Amino acid sequence: MNIRNTTAKERMLKKIRQALLQKRENPHSDFEDSPLYKDEEEPLDVTFAREFTQVAGNFVYCDGEISLIENLILLAEKLEIKKILAWELEIQKLLGQYGFPIYTTDQQLDGADAGMTTCEALIARNGSIMLSNGNGAGRRLSIYPPIHIVVAKASQLVMDIRHGLQRVKEKYGDHLPSMISTITGPSRTADIEKMLVLGAHGPKELYVFLIEDRF
Repeated sequence: MNIRNTTAKERMLKKIRQALLQKRENPHSDFEDSPLYKDEEEPLDVTFAREFTQVAGNFVYCDGEISLIENLILLAEKLEIKKILAWELEIQKLLGQYGFPIYTTDQQLDGADAGMTTCEALIARNGSIMLSNGNGAGRRLSIYPPIHIVVAKASQLVMDIRHGLQRVKEKYGDHLPSMISTITGPSRTADIEKMLVLGAHGPKELYVFLIEDRF
């Protein structure tokens, strides 16, 4: 068959078939373990903070538990938050020892101003938060209230999603949660007249309070 009389599709398929006949060693066998971007040279918290704020997230660094309480009080005063829900025992214990007011049952869900949860990991590469329903917050607390506050530890920072999933596997073993997801910034949509609207399908504001625990 004269190649000049063939279609572009046929020529492309012919090249693919010829390439498949030539067996070669993988030139990038260690691709996944090699650095992909320059941001791997900077601290994970710096990368996460930059990427997270670029998608309309709010990042607050806390050098300890007292700093966390102080920043939470400032946020509550600024946004006039009256009712914060926290269903996880870890958060209840942490805030309870400092007398920070929270609601601990789902009976107040309809009137909640904010929901406070932990997370499985913070993904530095794209400023995402990895969540699961393996804790007391379940599926609802990160979605229903208009403000979502995530309390995380610096030791939960990882570079990529695959590293976050590895943490989840190590934590839960063979009993993986039925819901594992990542959120990148507050809920948004541009379906209506191509105008960006925050809070369309979930919280309109997202905060990450990062507690330093690495030193």
